[in-house]
Amino acid sequence: MQLDGTNIVVTGAAGGIGSLVCNRLRAAGAHVTGIDRVPCPAADVAIEGDLGSFEGISKLCAMLENSRVDILVNLAGIQYFGPLRDQSLENLWAGYVINLVAPAMLTRSVLPGMRQRRAGRIVNIGSVFGAIPFAHFVSYSSAKAGLKGFSQALRRELSGSGVAVTHIAPRAVRTALNSEQVLALADITKMNMDPPELVADRIVSAMIKGERDVVIGFPESIFVRINAVAPGLVDRALAANDRKAATLFHAN
Repeated sequence: MQLDGTNIVVTGAAGGIGSLVCNRLRAAGAHVTGIDRVPCPAADVAIEGDLGSFEGISKLCAMLENSRVDILVNLAGIQYFGPLRDQSLENLWAGYVINLVAPAMLTRSVLPGMRQRRAGRIVNIGSVFGAIPFAHFVSYSSAKAGLKGFSQALRRELSGSGVAVTHIAPRAVRTALNSEQVLALADITKMNMDPPELVADRIVSAMIKGERDVVIGFPESIFVRINAVAPGLVDRALAANDRKAATLFHAN
């Protein structure tokens, strides 16, 4: 797919990955509208919006309904690492809204125009943690698993419409999203972490190639397939690292 001349909306456009994606899309000739809670200098047009509330998402949906959007990139997300029992109710609610509900609502707002033009693409940025749900990332993993399911179901619903759906699942990425405890986990478990530049390149490449499902990283891409058919094997493979993670919270 040629990106030159396309109108692309990117959520989370001010973040470590989002700003890089915006720069690459603009370099390819796209006109980029960035959505975030803070200014997005990497975008052509920046919209400050709240993806964590129904009112905030509704306002953004109204804007998008009245705009031509050729590609929507649902990239914004928040992450919680720790025992579910320690996660505040506010943070738990916000995690599902930002990681799953907001992408669904924004997608709904741009679909009528895409379907009328019989052209368009929804790009949902999930996570390997959504395909291989990790202990101590319970809400994040399950929200990202929901985004993967949303992408698959929507793709089937849009079959023959000219509107495509791409789902991309990066593994851990070295960004400011990671807390000190996440970095400690990565150290004690030897977790693979990719530079944000690599992930941004892969996202844009998937858009240009029109790929459907992308898992970034090896051996994670293999574990995704194993977990789908034999989750018990992955349970045992992850057990030792789960125990190491528990020590960060003095949990049994």
